[in-house]
Amino acid sequence: MTQVKSQITLEEFLALPGGEGDITYELVDGELKPKMAPKRFHSRLTLALSILLTQWAQNRGEVGIEWAITLKRRGRDWAPVPDLLYVSYSRLNSDLIEDKPCPIPPDLVIEIISPDQTFGEMSAKATDYLNAGVLRVWVVDAKAKTVTIFYPDAPPQTKIGADIIEDSLLEGLQITAEQIFQQAGIP
Repeated sequence: MTQVKSQITLEEFLALPGGEGDITYELVDGELKPKMAPKRFHSRLTLALSILLTQWAQNRGEVGIEWAITLKRRGRDWAPVPDLLYVSYSRLNSDLIEDKPCPIPPDLVIEIISPDQTFGEMSAKATDYLNAGVLRVWVVDAKAKTVTIFYPDAPPQTKIGADIIEDSLLEGLQITAEQIFQQAGIP
């Protein structure tokens, strides 16, 4: 017996009611994909990164937690929901007041590896983000205490301990992997 999966369009996805239930969905290849429910370390890292980025981003841009983005992935509509994103006011109008997904590829997307995800899966997703126009992707691994930075035009770099994370794209931001994990209270 063949089972047919129903496809959903981006417009149908965006029209779905929000805030009902505990599951967040992403639109991938026309299908709703549940996003994993964060655990304690994931939650603490999201909060720590949000605090660090928001302090830096004042008057530069907007930091969003689980703010969906409308992108294209392999020629199809894609609506991922990254753990965090940063979009500069030079790319996003600071007067934007609509309660909708981020309409442009952000400067930075941050994904935190959940216990049931692999680094390989997150690396593939980082490549998809870059191919869709996102300028930087950070993949944060709580177990390894690393931040891997993906670039559109260079190999990824993994930062650990006192390695400084700085980037001309995020001018003036200087943090270390160690600072992120300490701020999150992760032993």
